[in-house]
Amino acid sequence: MDALGYDLRAEANLTALTSEVVKSSAIEGEHLDVDEVRSSIARRLGMDAGGRATAGRDVEGTVEMMLDATGRFDAALDSERLFGWHSALFPTGRSGMRRITVGAWRTAASGPMQVVSGPIGRERVHFEAPGAERLSAEMTMFLDWFNAPPSIDPVLKAAVAHLWFVTIHPLEDGNGRIARAIADMALARADATSRRYYSMSTQIEAERHDYYLVLESAQGGNVDITSWLSWFLGCFGRAIDGAERMVADVLFKARFWQRVNLHPIGDRQRKVIDRMLGDFQGFLTTSKYAKMTKCSTDTALREIRTLLERGILVQNPGGGRSTSYRLADV
Repeated sequence: MDALGYDLRAEANLTALTSEVVKSSAIEGEHLDVDEVRSSIARRLGMDAGGRATAGRDVEGTVEMMLDATGRFDAALDSERLFGWHSALFPTGRSGMRRITVGAWRTAASGPMQVVSGPIGRERVHFEAPGAERLSAEMTMFLDWFNAPPSIDPVLKAAVAHLWFVTIHPLEDGNGRIARAIADMALARADATSRRYYSMSTQIEAERHDYYLVLESAQGGNVDITSWLSWFLGCFGRAIDGAERMVADVLFKARFWQRVNLHPIGDRQRKVIDRMLGDFQGFLTTSKYAKMTKCSTDTALREIRTLLERGILVQNPGGGRSTSYRLADV
């Protein structure tokens, strides 16, 4: 990464952080708009690469938490900071339609915190977290350990921190996302930099089934957490492999824009190319172009033809109504 130069490092950092925020929420079944997340992070990092999407409160809060965790990795983690993250995740004081305790440990009024499956009357309790009356003492012990100089390898400490926090489950909702933010904070301490070039949550989301299985096994057994540590380290290694693919993608985009910028193109054309370089599904068609840019199909066809003449787009085999286009190789 040092050899790539500032602009490419910043783009890789933005890409990794965007993926981390989006995938950490996806693990919990919450799907954030990628463009909104990227725009919010870019604005906070002082970059122009974030697009024009306006982020909602749910996106802004999640981004705020992640950037605080990784950007201020060397600052102490205390209850007030955790409460701030929690309040950012739930700015309305609700989880969906349900009102929850925000910015404080869960209370006895919310009942026991259980992971349950199965039909009503035949439920299976997979795990029950410590009672509300124990949370203050449990979290004091956890935070004292987390802020102390590491007595074990710092990557292992990230794994232990993730498991320990999510097992205490001190908040009424959002424990998984905050546990992963704490792990990212610990990994940033291990790397001694706020720059992120890999995304643990992206890999965890890809292995979500195994993630929950190994968590349940570690929480339901004895205090031997070797299986969890082994899985976490394996996932970490696979996240690094994913980072190599991400950097290759960043380099491709940089070379592509270098070629495009030799001769200026219109704002609509630039918007479409940016989408195609991102998470665009399938091939480009005239109707898709018109819908994305809110222009007529005649205008869309004319602007596509310009990109074809420039060698920026390539027409796929076929014609008529099935005519489609892809980005040219660089």
